[in-house]
Amino acid sequence: MQTFLQYLLNGIAVGAKLINFAHGDVFMLGSFVGFYAGGWAARHMNNQAGTLMSWVVAAAIMLLSMIACGLFGYLNERIAYRPLRNAPRIASLITAIGVSFFLEYGGQFVFGPDPKFFPTLIEKHLIQFGTITTTNYQIIVLVVAVIFMALLQYIVYGTRFGRAMRAVSFNFETASLMGIPTDRIISITFMIGSALAAVAGILFAVSYPKIDPLMGIMPGLKAFVAAVLGGIGNVPGAVVGGLIIGIIESFVGGSRFSNFTPAIAFIILIGILLFRPSGLFGKYEPEKV
Repeated sequence: MQTFLQYLLNGIAVGAKLINFAHGDVFMLGSFVGFYAGGWAARHMNNQAGTLMSWVVAAAIMLLSMIACGLFGYLNERIAYRPLRNAPRIASLITAIGVSFFLEYGGQFVFGPDPKFFPTLIEKHLIQFGTITTTNYQIIVLVVAVIFMALLQYIVYGTRFGRAMRAVSFNFETASLMGIPTDRIISITFMIGSALAAVAGILFAVSYPKIDPLMGIMPGLKAFVAAVLGGIGNVPGAVVGGLIIGIIESFVGGSRFSNFTPAIAFIILIGILLFRPSGLFGKYEPEKV
């Protein structure tokens, strides 16, 4: 039972960091913004500044990373995606792949190909819950992830902007005819998604402090699987999908089949496409032809 609970906790902490596939490399960009900002803070901050100051600096670094990635998301939408708004969907997919390669290999050129170690923003220590051992880092990941997930859920389903976002997603042309500023809604949506990718990048870098320009590839692919598993377009479903993948990987990683851990997400993807293509919480909608 102790082993079960330990793997469960580890899996939830991993699953809480999964992000959307389209932002896998923005995730990397957010980590590097945090890396350079954290390095600057470490050089200029007094070592005796105290725990409160460390939390303030960590929050400021995350905010800076969110702003930088949000601005990138805006430019990405304006330059790479808006000109293809009325083009076939395959054109947007190819553009997404091109932007991904641009970030990955542009990152190698700017940041260097060698892995870098993320600065320690908050001192790490163990936390004991009975017979279960965790760290304050895992607790931070869970708390921050839950806060931002709840905030995103509120934005999408509880605000006027969220209603406009869902309307544009459902039918772009009709939303435009109804007076919704579709270009502005899409731009802000890209900014929000990129800012949340930065949050995931910082949480990942804090937990696994070695970062590199190609670090976003596998988390991005797994996040895509999580979105398909939960149901594309369903925020709670994507959260549940990420947690399921994280928990299963944690248990497999602690078993004698640990070599198969990287393949788990893709086995789940094959299974969900075969037996429930709409995802766990998605609704099947027949397409009219």
